[in-house]
Formats: sequence, structure tokens, C-alpha cells
Amino acid sequence: MKGKTFYYSDPLNDDFAGTNIAAKRLPPHYCYLPKSRLRRSLAWALHHFFATPVCFLFLKISCGQKIVGREKLRPYRKGGYFLYGNHTRAAGDAFTPSMVSFPKKPFVIVSSDAVSIPVLKRVVEDLGGMPVPDGWETQKNFLAAVETRASKGNVIAIYPEAHIWPLYTGIRPFSAISFAYPVATGKPVFTFTTTYRKRRPFGIKATVYIDGPFFSDESLHPKEQKRELRDRAFAVMEERSKLSVYSPNRFLQK
Repeated sequence: MKGKTFYYSDPLNDDFAGTNIAAKRLPPHYCYLPKSRLRRSLAWALHHFFATPVCFLFLKISCGQKIVGREKLRPYRKGGYFLYGNHTRAAGDAFTPSMVSFPKKPFVIVSSDAVSIPVLKRVVEDLGGMPVPDGWETQKNFLAAVETRASKGNVIAIYPEAHIWPLYTGIRPFSAISFAYPVATGKPVFTFTTTYRKRRPFGIKATVYIDGPFFSDESLHPKEQKRELRDRAFAVMEERSKLSVYSPNRFLQK
């Protein structure tokens, strides 16, 4: 696999996804929770009977992906939980939450460019994509949707690094903002850290490690709960990332 060299100046905001999609602003009353029972049923069928087997085959063939620690999720399957992962692939990261939370359908918080292509917008939504809001009214609807999903025992997946660094083997610094959701809902947090090693005779092999559960410390102020929960998630992800022993790409600071 021929690697690339990426030059960065801001590990929090530099993005190397390379999609070049012009993100469209979400409408003020963007619908995060479709009311149509027919659409919800079709979306469930699309995810379980088409997307899930396709994703499984894609990840097995492309990188021999293996998931370690899925049994940790089993006691919390009915009540739901939050998943936090490192963001190092485009298609791979879109598919992995479904493999981690199987047989439950995850709802993945995505950037607005994921729903900016007319033909694909509906597919992304039906497969569980929840775009990050970009306005006050949308923010209100988004937070209400996250709380509703959590209260119904759904799985919500988040990539707190926000931007893709292809096959990066470390964990980039990320804020505690997204940890407000488990703090507000009382749901457990699990991390899923993707690591890489060389695959023989060629290519790269991915192994995903699941850790948790982590619960917010209710003895702290909510702001400190977010920070403390973030720090625990970051620490375990950083430790797991040390299991990565290969990447074809280089990341150099400008």
C-alpha cells in the first residue's frame, strides 16, 4: 500500500478526508426523528438486511477487520449507550459502528456534508446519520433528538476527533463538548479504538478494541462531569492506540 504524507498545523481542526463536498446549511426545522412509521420500517430493513451484510463483507475483505470486546456491550444492549471512536477512515468509520453495536442499529453523529448530496441524503439519514446542527433552532431539535434516542435505548456513535486523518495511529486531542450527551442522559460510554498493523501479503489489517462502560461522576458539577468523562475515554483510547504498529501514511507538523 503506497502511503501519503500529510502536513498539519492544527490537530483539532485540520481535515484530510478529501471528499471536497460543499456542506449545505441545514434547514431550521431539520427533522431528526421521522414520524412516518413506513419510513422507519424501511430504514430498519435497509440497515439490517442490506447495509449490515454489505458493511461486514467490505470490512472483512478490505482490511480483515476484527472486533475485540463486544461482550462488554451485551449487558447494556437493551438500555442503550454512547460509542466514542477514533476517526481514521471514511467508509470504514461509516460502517464500523454497525458492526460494533450489532444487532442494534446505531445512530451516528455526522457532519452536515454527509447529508449535502441530494441522492445520498436520504440513505445517510435512513442508515442512522444525525448531522451536527449549525444554527440555534437546529441545535434545539438535535439535542431533543439525541435525548429521545437515548431514552428509547438506542445506540449513539460519535467521533469526537471530528475530522478524518487517514490511518492515523495516535489519538488526537478532542474537546469534552460531545460528552454532554451521556452526562445529560445518564447512559454509559464505551470507546471503540481502531488500530492497524501490516497485512500479509499486502495491505493493512484493522482491529477494533471496545472498552467501558464509563459513567459520569454525578458528585461533580456537570461541566466537570463532561471533562472527567472525556479524560477517561481519551486515556483508554490513547492506551489502545499504542497497539497500532503500522500505517502507510506520515503526518508531519508544518
